[in-house]
Amino acid sequence: MRLLSALLFAAIIATPAAAETVLIRDGRVVTNGAAGTIENGDVLIVDGRISAVGENIGGPRGARIVEAQGRFVTPGAFAAMSSLGLSEINGSGAPDDASVEGDLIAAAADAGRAFNPDVTAIAITRMEGVTRAAIAPSETATMFGGRGALVSLSGDPDSVFQQRAFMVVELGETGATRTGSSRAAVWPAFEAALQDAREYPNRYRSGQGGAVLNEIDAAALAPFARGQGLLLVHVESAADIRRLLRFKRGNPGLRIAIQGGGEAWQVADELAAARMPVILDNVLTNLPSSFEQLSARLDNAALLHAAGVEIAIAPSAGDAQQPRLVLQLAGNAVANGLPWDAAFAAISRTPAEIFGAGNIGRLESNYLADVVIWDGDPLEVQSAPTAVFIEGVEQPLVSRQTRLRDRYNPVRR
Repeated sequence: MRLLSALLFAAIIATPAAAETVLIRDGRVVTNGAAGTIENGDVLIVDGRISAVGENIGGPRGARIVEAQGRFVTPGAFAAMSSLGLSEINGSGAPDDASVEGDLIAAAADAGRAFNPDVTAIAITRMEGVTRAAIAPSETATMFGGRGALVSLSGDPDSVFQQRAFMVVELGETGATRTGSSRAAVWPAFEAALQDAREYPNRYRSGQGGAVLNEIDAAALAPFARGQGLLLVHVESAADIRRLLRFKRGNPGLRIAIQGGGEAWQVADELAAARMPVILDNVLTNLPSSFEQLSARLDNAALLHAAGVEIAIAPSAGDAQQPRLVLQLAGNAVANGLPWDAAFAAISRTPAEIFGAGNIGRLESNYLADVVIWDGDPLEVQSAPTAVFIEGVEQPLVSRQTRLRDRYNPVRR
């Protein structure tokens, strides 16, 4: 009976409450918007959205009052790239849905259809203040890494809020390795693939077939090749970035953002002029792990920001299952010269804007109420959330690990 009661209690506290009217009062409110940071500010949440932000807001009758007591109140963090929800814990023996093998499917790989909101890492990540993430397969056999999705970390069955939000493309060393082992092959193959996709379905229905793509991948790439979706291109070296910028000038209708950008600081002015955003997944890199990152440096983010480049910060490919690390990485960027406000925007507002989720990432009227209250500076590793709201619903700050800890902790038995 005692064990049953404990399990029932764990189930209750693990179940998010329903959306309610909440007034968060007297916090250090980081709006990520025109109002900047408001000391002793209030945030009113109604029907899952931000209703008002400012000083001395009067809540409606019946609103639940949450006293922030001067602590940080921020938008939830947005992990700009991860494989969260596509695989379980390493070594568990469960299938890895982030890795697509064989040559049948590449561009058509669809992360949103593989996402599992019950994966163990979801609750762990949410407890760290991350409320949204972009997800994509981590590996395929070709230069096309598949279609990525945008997900909420609420754990709800409908957590995917934007399917097929972007197409991952490898045009650096990785892409060359998968395409004849040469950049001399990767660019002609990329341009031929775009042509196949633009001419889909006519050339396939006529029996002509594609120059490089099968019909399944051509259909998947078609909207992105026509400028109707974001091409997220992984390149690291300054030479590859300049090549990509020249390609963009010849194809102004395409939407392109860079992932990686280890040497982006060398072409910062050109990136700013082209208004091409960069998702940095190598903030801690100053010792290159490949020849395409020879000029990597720790103040890459700061130099890009100073030049006016729109930047977001993501975990490295090796930590794609740990998007909670974005807060620590943003703190490292601050330690290397990036202003605090720009660093926090790079893990909240900016990735949302890059992926076209324009109603997320700010504490402003009518934005979705993803709100986190912290016990310290959110970019300090010793800080932690004291409350997390996703679309106005307060989330339980528990995980499978904390429940097991509490269940077997002899002090609590």
